[in-house]
Amino acid sequence: MKHLFINILTALFFIVSSAQNNLTTEDLLSFGRVSAKGISKDKQAVIYSVRHYSIAENNSTAKTYSIPVTGGIAKEISATENLLHNSRISPDGNYMISSKEVKIHPVFGYDFYKDLTKSEVMIYDNLNYRHWDTWEDGLYGHIFLHKKTATGFDEGIDIMPNVAFDAPQKPFGGDEDFIWHPNSKEIIYVTKKKFGVAYAISTNTDIYSYNIENQTTTNLTEGMMGYDTDPQFSKNGNLAWLSMKTDGFEADKKDIIVLFENVKYNLTQHWDETVESFLWAEDGKSIYFLASIDGTEQLFTVDFNPKSKKLPTVKQLTSGIFNINSIVGQVGNTLVVSRTSMNRAAELYTVDLKTGTLKQLTTVNDEKYATINESRTERRYVTTTDGKKMLVWVIYPPNFDATKKYPTLLYCQGGPQSALTQFYSFRWNFQLMAANDYIIVAPNRRGMPGHGVAWNADISTDYGGQVMDDYLTAIDELAKEPFVDNTRLAAVGASFGGYSVFQLAGIHNNRFKTFISHDGIFNWQSMYGTTEEMWFVNWDLGGNYWDKTNAKAQKSYTDFNPINHVDKWNTPIMIIQGGKDYRVPIGQSLEAFQAAQLKGLKSRLIYLPNENHWVLGTQNAMVWHSEFYKWLKETL
Repeated sequence: MKHLFINILTALFFIVSSAQNNLTTEDLLSFGRVSAKGISKDKQAVIYSVRHYSIAENNSTAKTYSIPVTGGIAKEISATENLLHNSRISPDGNYMISSKEVKIHPVFGYDFYKDLTKSEVMIYDNLNYRHWDTWEDGLYGHIFLHKKTATGFDEGIDIMPNVAFDAPQKPFGGDEDFIWHPNSKEIIYVTKKKFGVAYAISTNTDIYSYNIENQTTTNLTEGMMGYDTDPQFSKNGNLAWLSMKTDGFEADKKDIIVLFENVKYNLTQHWDETVESFLWAEDGKSIYFLASIDGTEQLFTVDFNPKSKKLPTVKQLTSGIFNINSIVGQVGNTLVVSRTSMNRAAELYTVDLKTGTLKQLTTVNDEKYATINESRTERRYVTTTDGKKMLVWVIYPPNFDATKKYPTLLYCQGGPQSALTQFYSFRWNFQLMAANDYIIVAPNRRGMPGHGVAWNADISTDYGGQVMDDYLTAIDELAKEPFVDNTRLAAVGASFGGYSVFQLAGIHNNRFKTFISHDGIFNWQSMYGTTEEMWFVNWDLGGNYWDKTNAKAQKSYTDFNPINHVDKWNTPIMIIQGGKDYRVPIGQSLEAFQAAQLKGLKSRLIYLPNENHWVLGTQNAMVWHSEFYKWLKETL
């Protein structure tokens, strides 16, 4: 009987083992993508949606669910109107706010020449003629105030009449950009009251209060010169928002400001990190917020006591090899959040606010992950060329064997001032890369939040300097390991990561065997002449290319310009470009591909005509992944 039991256990072991597979692209794109909608009105349930993508149909569908805050079985629901608070309706129920596009400026040929209705001409007299992936069409998002009637709400009035300003902010603003005051007498909204060149060179958004009774607008952030965004009221009517100090610096330290009795309190000014998002505590005495810290994104709290002479206390509530990437809401001593890691897509969790303990709430992808081998993620610290300690994430293939030698990818993060944490990407997916038998080296190089404000800011005007040394230090340290095949190293990345690949291609001294650059900057002069958010290049490059007296800018356009190092290119390179990417326009990749071809290098151009800076189409994503790994197999 004992031998029979052992045989059964052995058989079960082999059955379970055989069920484990490495992640594939098809697996990755089949995962449900969980997105929270909020806490129900009765505080009993979390409402969330799950979106699935179909490769065959090249589209996606979503279903909505409800699950008890305490955990349990999720049930599909068809409507949320009676379950969730409608933030568009005033607290007293008498008004509603909405955002509509309003035509302010003529742009098209037929706007100027009424009889030429088939004209496709577009005419501009100012900058910001296009943004992200859309050409300016003369329409601006305005806030409308609707009054309740016997049959619903009326058509509403424009509270921003005849102005060329947007609310929500384009291209990424949403419902968070316009909210109700708890008194139902004021509308709080975010906009940047600038136009043309002034708009293109400034990040100075402000928060405004519109008084319904007297129809007057007040700037609540007058004199605050950077981004002011994400207004949010506490239960007792105190307004908080996120603020940056510096106009033109889009990655400046982001602090929490609270307006109390007409005085502004900066709760995080003394804290040496930057805030990503926040939520008022139910009692209005503290604020929960998310921030990057040492290669992860965690949950923090800061107290709010305006009568105290002490600095507000910042406390970290969670820690671990994962990200807390959104706060959904609070129910008593429980906070509902979204959590990811490099091995797991987003699921909803609860946090015990007394202990910081996390409990998984949704299990949308657990069954699929149970059949997939996980990759080991390791923290390493290396010493940079200027004597600083730098975190490097190392991701190993499933079933890693230290006696073998593995081809290794240096991953170059975009941003440039975006954190490299335990995020889960459906494109730059480390688990999938590792499943294809590559080691991934992902350094938290200069310019990333989570390692102090100075570390984050040091990259500006030094794109090709210390940050390139950081990359090379990371890959050189890992190349010392016996399990790294240092004759088979690659560098890959997008956006600033794509720029990094182009720059490394000219300075790597034969370290790398192949490169992949997606939407990367190749020529800073033409980038400056065609990108849309001018504050970005003005701040991070130091200025324009024609001012020969500006030493910092000139260094950016010479030493830190990949086009000036093409004479040293000697390595295969694949270049990927979105046709509707106006942040890093198509000319960048075309110039780079043309140079590689004319130099006789093995090179490939992957052009996605209807994609922007990202890849959103399901079949396009499938091709992207296929070509990515095909190129690595061919050249590495």
